[in-house]
Amino acid sequence: MADYRAVLFDLDGTLVDTAPDLGFALNSLLEEEGHSALPHAAIRPVASNGSAGLLGLGFGLTADDAAFRPLQQRFIRLYQDNIARGSVLFPGMPDVLNFLEQANITWGIVTNKPAFLTDPLVKFLNLSDRAACIVSGDTTSHAKPHPAPMLHACALISVTPEHCLYIGDAARDIEAGKNARMTTIAARYGYISDTDDPDAWQADGYIDTPGDLLKWF
Repeated sequence: MADYRAVLFDLDGTLVDTAPDLGFALNSLLEEEGHSALPHAAIRPVASNGSAGLLGLGFGLTADDAAFRPLQQRFIRLYQDNIARGSVLFPGMPDVLNFLEQANITWGIVTNKPAFLTDPLVKFLNLSDRAACIVSGDTTSHAKPHPAPMLHACALISVTPEHCLYIGDAARDIEAGKNARMTTIAARYGYISDTDDPDAWQADGYIDTPGDLLKWF
């Protein structure tokens, strides 16, 4: 095994199961607009795609549609007001974080979620003081799959990319890790739709549960 000194996690769908609260916000908005709520099973695979993906699922809109922006603003407010109703670490993830901390392996978060949503969620889950770095989608001038957030995280924790593992549940996560020359691991337990093909992402490894990560150490 390589000498891994840090583990960096994507947030939604990798470290934390945020789909319940994202789904609550989407269904609340749908009902406000006179539509029927969607089942959780339909929302979960889209949860990593942010407001654009969820509004596309619920309303069939793209960012170019005139109705998109007002609905997006309302969705974000609904989500912000309910950001920690049901969001929890994925099963097995508490043991992973405890292992990393006991082994003196640094861990942090690199997400495309904007900081005004990332920070309160991470604080509610009591992770703010445990994570060595928290890099949000607007922390740098670029978001994943650009390597800038990944390299910024490395600078914050003083660990070079070749000594970092990056775990994510979307193609952009693996691309970002590769662009930064990190070892990449795809989280198959995350928000992966029927049309996704994780094998095509060409990650360096795949895990089906958070606990599988420990095999890398």
